[in-house]
Amino acid sequence: MSRWDDAPIVGRAEELARLLAHVDRAAGGRSSAALLAGDAGVGKTRLLDELARRAAARGVRVLTGHCVDLGDVGLPYLPFVDLLRPVAADPGLVPAARDDPVLAGLVAGRPGAVPPVLPPGEGLDLGRPLPHRAAPQPVDDGRLQLFESVAGLLCELAVPGPLLVVLEDLHWADRSSRDLLRYLLARLVDEPIAVVASYRADDLHRRHPLRPLLAELVRLPGVERIDLVPLPDAAVGELVRALAAAEARGIADSTVDDVVARAEGNAFYAEELLAAGLQGEALPLALADVLLARVEQRSPAAQQVLRVAAVAGRRVRHELLAAVGELTPGELDEALAEVVHHHLLVVSDGGRYRFRHALLREAVLADLLPGERVRLHATIAGYLTADPDAGTAAERAHHARESNDLPGALSASLEAAVHACTVGAPAEQLQHLEAALALWSAVPDAADRAGRDQVGLLFDAAVVARTVGEMHRAVALLRSALDVLGPDGDAVRRARVHYTLAQTMVRVENVEGAHRESAAALALVPADPPSEARTWAAATHARTSYSLNLVAEGDAAAEEALAAADVLGLDGAWSDTAVSQLRAHPALDEDTVRQRLSDALARAQRSGDVDVEMRVLFNLATLAFETGRIAEALDRTRQATARARDLGMEWAFYPAELRHLQVTALYMAGEWDASLTEADALARIPEMASHVRAAGLLVLVGRGDAAARERLDWARGLVPRLREHVLLGLVTAASEVDFAGWSGDPESAVAVATEACRRLREQWPEDHLAVLRIAAGALGAVGDAAAAARLVGNGAAAGRWVAAGDGLAGVARFAVDVYRREVTPALQVEAAAWLARVEAEVARLHGRAEPELWRAAAAAFDPWHVYELARSRWRLAEALLDVDDRAGAAEQAQRAHEVAARLGARPLREAVEALARRGRLDVAGVRTPEVSAVLTPRETEVLALLAQGRTNRQIGAALYISEKTASVHVSNILAKLGANGRTEAVAIAAARGLLVDR
Repeated sequence: MSRWDDAPIVGRAEELARLLAHVDRAAGGRSSAALLAGDAGVGKTRLLDELARRAAARGVRVLTGHCVDLGDVGLPYLPFVDLLRPVAADPGLVPAARDDPVLAGLVAGRPGAVPPVLPPGEGLDLGRPLPHRAAPQPVDDGRLQLFESVAGLLCELAVPGPLLVVLEDLHWADRSSRDLLRYLLARLVDEPIAVVASYRADDLHRRHPLRPLLAELVRLPGVERIDLVPLPDAAVGELVRALAAAEARGIADSTVDDVVARAEGNAFYAEELLAAGLQGEALPLALADVLLARVEQRSPAAQQVLRVAAVAGRRVRHELLAAVGELTPGELDEALAEVVHHHLLVVSDGGRYRFRHALLREAVLADLLPGERVRLHATIAGYLTADPDAGTAAERAHHARESNDLPGALSASLEAAVHACTVGAPAEQLQHLEAALALWSAVPDAADRAGRDQVGLLFDAAVVARTVGEMHRAVALLRSALDVLGPDGDAVRRARVHYTLAQTMVRVENVEGAHRESAAALALVPADPPSEARTWAAATHARTSYSLNLVAEGDAAAEEALAAADVLGLDGAWSDTAVSQLRAHPALDEDTVRQRLSDALARAQRSGDVDVEMRVLFNLATLAFETGRIAEALDRTRQATARARDLGMEWAFYPAELRHLQVTALYMAGEWDASLTEADALARIPEMASHVRAAGLLVLVGRGDAAARERLDWARGLVPRLREHVLLGLVTAASEVDFAGWSGDPESAVAVATEACRRLREQWPEDHLAVLRIAAGALGAVGDAAAAARLVGNGAAAGRWVAAGDGLAGVARFAVDVYRREVTPALQVEAAAWLARVEAEVARLHGRAEPELWRAAAAAFDPWHVYELARSRWRLAEALLDVDDRAGAAEQAQRAHEVAARLGARPLREAVEALARRGRLDVAGVRTPEVSAVLTPRETEVLALLAQGRTNRQIGAALYISEKTASVHVSNILAKLGANGRTEAVAIAAARGLLVDR
């Protein structure tokens, strides 16, 4: 039983629906049964509790009985005594329960009242015959009267309404209860009764008495077996976060990931691990005791097999158990049969044995004495060393390390890293390299074993860390390499580490630090004669200088790098430098940029430098994206991400940027399902790729999805910790502004936009045009607030909102002025569109209906941004309605509504529909209700005067009614609209289209 009684139910929608179908069938007058199977802790009880709650809400009576583990001396009929306790508490509920001594004995908890022999013809007659689905198994031991009585009682209980009978933990049921269940399921057919019985699948060993009964029951009509499989990782993560929130506890993503990985889909294990606050540490005692209780029931030989298997790993071969288990072949076979039949070990597809659950292995390991564990690791390491084909280098490294053979562990770790590299598994390669680095100082001949010194190993590990997207780890490894080299180390090697460190620091947005490192690299290697180290140092310094807008310094370094690269044939360095130059000179015409990038791509591919190749591919995709060619951008991102995946570098810096661009481009193209799929492609991603998942917020917020709030909370939690991750902060702020706008929270929209714009201006001083998108979104929310204030005549509030909006507009215009002055006068397609939106929003903020501004905004987003085009058309329809162009307004509203419906953009769709109702626009798919269906004609008149800010006295005077009567009408309006005040009533009426423009 969970310690959290109100633990959320997650990941069980399908199983719950199947169980409720049985309840619905019973409600239709047909008996039905389900056998719910699942491992201990997988969530059977929680699911049954939810089933009972929902059944009760449908008017179904629920009776629940529990089986209890009492060993070989189980009490007969215990679960049925339990479920009939409500009858015992109210004997008048069913007369038969009171009048029949046999049944009354069971209901009162005295099943011994059953007579030993039942004479023929003396069965209990409850006054209504029971239909038979089939002839039940004959009961000739005097129990037929009781069985028939229980069946009749259940039927009587179901007379007022359908009945749900729940039996929990059937694996502990006594024989009498099993026989009674068999009888009931065979006996009941056309009765409004559903029976649901649960049992632990992992407790059903081959000789368990429940097994033959289950095989018999599932053959009966209307009986279904439902297997409750472990929860998927996403559902476990949702459960863990919800439980932590219920306890008002903060929880780190790393802790959630650890609990998810260790729980392996078991809800009870997840709850226990969370409660203990663990992250990779020992199991909590309560959980360890639960797991070990099943182990301690097995024979000594079986326990020995489990101990060896636990030390060997999650999966173990039969040959290894035979070699190190110290059992004869016959003893081993018998012990293996025992642990497999009792579901402690299972046989995997590859023929190996594995623990049914990883935490069971953890519990067995934790129970071993230290000496015993070391001895077993040493024995296994020796076996694997003698027969390398019996295991992997990674396994040998693990067992050598755990048996304190550190030299052997270092050699095996390096071998495992080589193997991981050859099979394209860079994450595992990094893990093995770092394991070798951890052992370095403890192994005197480490350099001889590694074939390189410590600096070389640190550098190699850093390169792999960059490949898997662990940029901060790569920075730390490279700094360690510099420390080991020292100031007197080889100048060329130090330069190489410096410029590699600079390249990596650029990718974590530490541009100033990167510039210092590239300058240090240049200072260590002379320009003459040209060399590879100097060329790459110059190429990197050009890039870091451009990033700080030191254009002259960057140009000088770039020219040197390009010339030296041509002389030395360093195509990778040439390509890298060419891209840096193009990004630093955005005024170049598009044809020139495209040709230069094509040359850079050809050279990068010729060089075999995939990191530079990915950088060129990203810039080609970005060029298409920034010029509004979204289809071309998607073609390029798809090709590039597929190549990165094939190379095993899916989460390196540029592949991650390409995936983010792909998510965003799909969103703009109106392919929202595909965008969300790409954003959530993998359960785990490096922190520096968090902006990829955060980009999914654009779709979630646009659709009004309930999951948007949780993902926003996740992204907001990351932003302060990854302050230099500009794209993460940008997509989070943009999504949060939209979320606040659709939620009617202009204060939050302004606060978020102001802070985000300030941060962007600091991080990108010359080019912070991204503020246009954030400011435009916040202006929409502020314009709504100002319009609502003017609607009720609140001039002071309207003035405050106008001032706030003007401030945001000023920030946007300042960014444009700086960009045009410092970078280039020409705005990119996206920036120009958002600027048009800002100007249109400003006009609306000041209460001016200017359709041409909205027409210009719509044209700027057409056709490359499907959603923003629809949003602009919605506002254009609103402006056209304000100038009494009803036909034009209807046309624009229709087009916006079609897109919103296709995208599933519920907030936009509802906004368009509210506009159509308010303006009585003819929009297909939008029903415009008559105001009279909600308000009386008099209330409609009162509402119109409320919208003008009139007091009750003024309303009375205008309508020639008393002030008191006007007050009654106002109260009625508030009640009908569910509003707390006059202003809120007007806002609700406007949103629902009840304020008619005449």
